[in-house]
Amino acid sequence: MTLFRIYLAAWIVAIGAYTAVTIANHGLDLLPVFFGDMAEMAWPGQFNVDFLGFLCLGGVWLAWRHHFSLGGIALGLFVFAGGMPFVASYLLFQSWRSRGDVAVMLLGEARAHSLGRLA
Repeated sequence: MTLFRIYLAAWIVAIGAYTAVTIANHGLDLLPVFFGDMAEMAWPGQFNVDFLGFLCLGGVWLAWRHHFSLGGIALGLFVFAGGMPFVASYLLFQSWRSRGDVAVMLLGEARAHSLGRLA
């Protein structure tokens, strides 16, 4: 679990630093570039479509993990704004909260309990 936590923290730092440099050089005008690349039907757009799929998957997973509660849906939507740094921070927090139990971390306590993982 320690290596996983280091991995998550490294991604948070790396993407944070890269994003800071990108904003300093190009500003916050992400959406026209992101969707413009998709409209061109070239490799940068293909990558963006693929990435958008991962954002959707992450958002649905977080909403599902929280039983599609209002808070869970809000967390799921936040994946679109926060991307990997948000998901990595969430998993880092849950890794401590679940005391390293991966089933609880990924499924939530209720679902992990229904699998017989918790006493």
